[in-house]
Amino acid sequence: MSAAPKWKNVQQELAKHAGILFVLFFAFFPLYIMLQASLKDNAQFGNNIWLPMAPYHWANWLTGWLAIKDFIANTVIVCVFGVLLTLAFSITTAYVFARYKFPGSNVLFYMLLAVMMMVNVASLVPLFTLLRDLGMLNSLISLILLSIANGQVMCVYVMKNFIEDIPKDLFDATSIDGATDLQVVRSVVIPMSGSIISTLAILRFIATWNDFVMPMLIMRDEQMYTLGVGLMSLNSGYDTQWGPLMAAYCIASIPLVIIFIFTMRLFVKGLSSGAVKG
Repeated sequence: MSAAPKWKNVQQELAKHAGILFVLFFAFFPLYIMLQASLKDNAQFGNNIWLPMAPYHWANWLTGWLAIKDFIANTVIVCVFGVLLTLAFSITTAYVFARYKFPGSNVLFYMLLAVMMMVNVASLVPLFTLLRDLGMLNSLISLILLSIANGQVMCVYVMKNFIEDIPKDLFDATSIDGATDLQVVRSVVIPMSGSIISTLAILRFIATWNDFVMPMLIMRDEQMYTLGVGLMSLNSGYDTQWGPLMAAYCIASIPLVIIFIFTMRLFVKGLSSGAVKG
């Protein structure tokens, strides 16, 4: 009598693992194709797309690195300054909305949230016109400012909810000690919200790293390209060298893989802390 339930449990486990393997296959198969193609020349790639073939052309990775190293440098500059300034502005803005009630504060906050409903494509022409009139086309500063603007709404919304959950006694204690609002943010808000700040930083870094539309719209000189536009420019010729191109794509994905490996615990902690209120 006990064999039937046990066999049913085995079937359920097999079905669950089969579903997981099915999802993992579609997640990692493109990565496998990219890795093994990065070690081929065009003749090998044309003869057999699916399997590795000797001899392996390790020089493709050096060629790929030389082709995109400037794009990576530009992208790192935009990502680092964009993420730091986004978090700095969003934390202070969220602190004001969470701690102070002034006339029109709710209206301003809901207007800020309404920006989330805007379609990004609808703002491309006004943004391009504004940047052109300001003389800010073909500039990394423009991409940093756009990254800050794009990340404000989500970061302010999330941070406001977390700041409201911080015990009011902590704010009162620091105020009694004579701390200014910026000192309260530095000594109370940031330490208490470390996990969610880390999660927001990871999300904003990935979003900025993968951004393609705005750099393509703004940048004109190839040396100013970020990674997304730079990788597209490598594949714009008639005689595409697939090995170096795939190697460049592999190199471009390495920073994101490293970020997930070393920050996954913080990312999961930040997401799980959002599930517990009060």
